[in-house]
Formats: sequence, C-alpha cells, structure tokens
Amino acid sequence: MLKIYNTLTNQKEEFKPLVPGNISMYVCGPTVYNYIHIGNARSTVAFDTVRRYFEYRGFDVNYVSNFTDVDDKIINRANEEGLTPEQIADKYIEAFYEDTDALNVKRATKNPRVMENMEDIIQFVADLVDKDFAYVVDGDVYYRTRKFEKYGQLSDQNINDLRAGASERLEADSQSKKEDVVDFALWKSAKPGEISWTSPWGEGRPGWHIECSVMATKLLGDTLDIHAGGHDLTFPHHENEIAQSEAHTGHTFANYWMHNGFVTMGDDDEKMSKSLGNFVLAHELMKQVDPQVVRFFLASAHYRSPLRFNEENIQDATNNLNNLKTAYANLNYRFEDAKAQLDNDAEVLAQIKALENEFMEAMDDDVNTPNGLTVVYRLMRDMNVYTNQPKVSVPALNAFKEAFTALLIVFGVTLSDEKELLADDIQALIDERNQARADKNFARADEIRDQLKAEGIILDDTAQGTRWKREQA
Repeated sequence: MLKIYNTLTNQKEEFKPLVPGNISMYVCGPTVYNYIHIGNARSTVAFDTVRRYFEYRGFDVNYVSNFTDVDDKIINRANEEGLTPEQIADKYIEAFYEDTDALNVKRATKNPRVMENMEDIIQFVADLVDKDFAYVVDGDVYYRTRKFEKYGQLSDQNINDLRAGASERLEADSQSKKEDVVDFALWKSAKPGEISWTSPWGEGRPGWHIECSVMATKLLGDTLDIHAGGHDLTFPHHENEIAQSEAHTGHTFANYWMHNGFVTMGDDDEKMSKSLGNFVLAHELMKQVDPQVVRFFLASAHYRSPLRFNEENIQDATNNLNNLKTAYANLNYRFEDAKAQLDNDAEVLAQIKALENEFMEAMDDDVNTPNGLTVVYRLMRDMNVYTNQPKVSVPALNAFKEAFTALLIVFGVTLSDEKELLADDIQALIDERNQARADKNFARADEIRDQLKAEGIILDDTAQGTRWKREQA
C-alpha cells in the first residue's frame, strides 16, 4: 500500500489519486533572478525522485512546476544588470534547465510562467473581489484572511496567534491599508518605472501567492492530487494558496501536501539560503564534482529529512556510486561467456523478484529512499556474488540488469554499458597486453597498463579475463 505523509493532517495516509492510474502534481518552482543553489536543487531533485517512483509504480504523472518571473528580486536584478525583467527571467530559466538537466531531472510536463498567465490571474483576483473574499484599497487588492475559516490548518497555526506577530513584519504604510494585519496582497499597484499590467484596479502586478493558485488550477483542475514544495513554503505561501484557491473554486485545493527538508551547512546545521549568504551554487559545485554524484547525494536522503552538505557526505556519495557502476560493469562483462541457461536460473530470478518487491515495500512508505537504497545495495551484493560464479546465464544476467537499471533510474542514476564506452584503440591495447602476457613479455604488458592508466583506464585482471573501468576523479 502506497502511503504519503500529508502535511495537512500530519500523518501518513494511503495515497488514492482522483483518477486511478493518474497523478496531478504541482511543485513550486524557482523565482528566476539568480542561479539555483544546492538547497534549491534539493527540492527539485527530491520531487523528481518522488515522480520517478510514481512512474516506476505505473502511474502517469502530470507534473507541473512554475517559474516565478515577476518579483521584486527580478526587478532589482534587472536594474543591476541593465536588462528588462523578461530578459533576466529568460536568462535564469535557461540556467535552471542547464543545471537540472545536468542533474538528470526530468523536464516537467509544463513549466508555466507568471507573465504568460496575467489575464487569468486578473480574472481570478476579480472573482475573489466579487465574492467579498478580497477588497481594493488605492489600487492594491488584499485577501480577507479571517473570512476563510480553515486558515492555519496546513501550518497548524491559530490565526489569532498570527495577528500578534504580523504587525512586527509589516511596514506602517502597508499595514494602514489593510482591514486586518493578517490579510495579504493579491494585487500590488505599480511603482514608478516598474513593470506592470492593466487591471480593473489600475496598473500593477500580482502578489506572489496568487500566481501558483492560478497556474495550478488552470493546468491541473480545481483539486490536485499533490501539491509540493520546500518546508519553508508551508507558511505563508501554501497556507495562502489554500485560502484563495478554495474561496475561488469552492473545492479542496489539494488532497496531499508534501514538503521537503532543508539542505544544511556546518556543524550547527544552518539552513542553506541566499539570504544568509551560506549557499553553494549548483553549477559551481558541478564544475568540481560529477553531476551524477551530486544527484545521487541529493536523492539519497529521505525527502522530508534535513540533508547536511559537506565534503564527507559528497565523498560517501561518490564511493557508493562508484561501487554501483563497478558492479554494473562486472555484470556486463559476464555476458561474454554466459550460458544460454543454467539449472539454478529459476532460483536466481525468484531472488531478484523478491528484492524488487522489498524495494516497493520500502518506497511505498512515504517514498523512503534510504530504505529503498538499502535494497538496491543488497541487489548489488547479490549481483556481485553471481557475476563471480564460474558459470552464469544470459537470463539471470538480463534479470539482474533490468532490475538494477530500473531501481537506479528512480534515483535519477542512469548507467552506460561499458562496451559503449570502450574505444577501438583502447580495446586494441588491452588485446595487445593480453598477448604480451601470454608471450611472457611482461615489460610490454606493464607499459600498456601504465599507458592506459594515464588515459584514465584502470585494468582489473580476473579469472574471467581483463576488465576495465574509468578512473573516478
């Protein structure tokens, strides 16, 4: 039984999609004014892994993740770089795709942008005004938060407690416009020289929270199966999304809410954040560390848990990934002398199937990736034991290969067959070395080994012949 931890109820629940076999999933995307850091990448990778597991389980996932391309930070960056907000957004959307492609993140079904949905946003806000859930003050439009009776349910907060602290976070001029300090902006009147759109309330632009409500319901319907994002978005962003969406549609906005934990830095596990200045940009890290290692590092932890970023954990990810690659290379090598079938094939196939079932049992528990990886490592161990047997069969090798490949794809790890990487000249040198050893010309054999090592090729002489792998940085 597939269960998901639902932030709305603070418990694991059996997952039942609205349409059997199909999942509608909305994940809050980046505000595109800068390159993403590892904390941003963690959220993207975490929910890509969740999506991949749903697909492994046979679901068709309609995955929508937005780009916020209208924001104060974008306007400020545009002024700094002498570009328009649109040009800044285009620049960093392209950078986002470059980084996430390197991390083997599947492209979303759709990546809507705020600027492309302005008419729908204005109509959405107008409907809230008509229903008296919103009011207009000097060209600004605010949501009547207290009118939504369930406000605070997602973040488990009482609206009266919010009132006490709200005044401390608001500027006096903004506070004076509101009927209640807990109300939030749906539409902001334009400041001089600022990008704006024409609305019934004058020139302006949307508030942050309204954007996701509009794009999510437009593309996925009034009720979503899953809404996801970083833990820091639970309040106020997701809380506000629920309030305005359900006031607009009259329906439950999302049945399941999923939130990922932070990436932390240092021994005190401080949250990685641009505002704190303790961040590592993804594209800078991937200049030093194999992107596949970075992906594996980010995907290895449970999505709800904090993830400490340090050199030791990156090295652990490197070692574990190298072990997986080596096991896969050894498996492929044994096809050279594999038998058509062996007497123990049925036993081996049953062993593999049992591990696949254990993997699903582990991952069905709120996509528990650490427990899922434990099963993957057991599969790797069994694979290594089998490939070291004197005799192996094609059916068993294929079964190991298919299972191993499918499970690793869930974590965004794709492995290449060694033969595809082995250039003709490298193979010729290996063949020459083998002949030199047969002729007892060990000086030449050692010379070839050193030559290949200089090219990053490591040889391993086994009872089944000479194997090779690329040296890891």
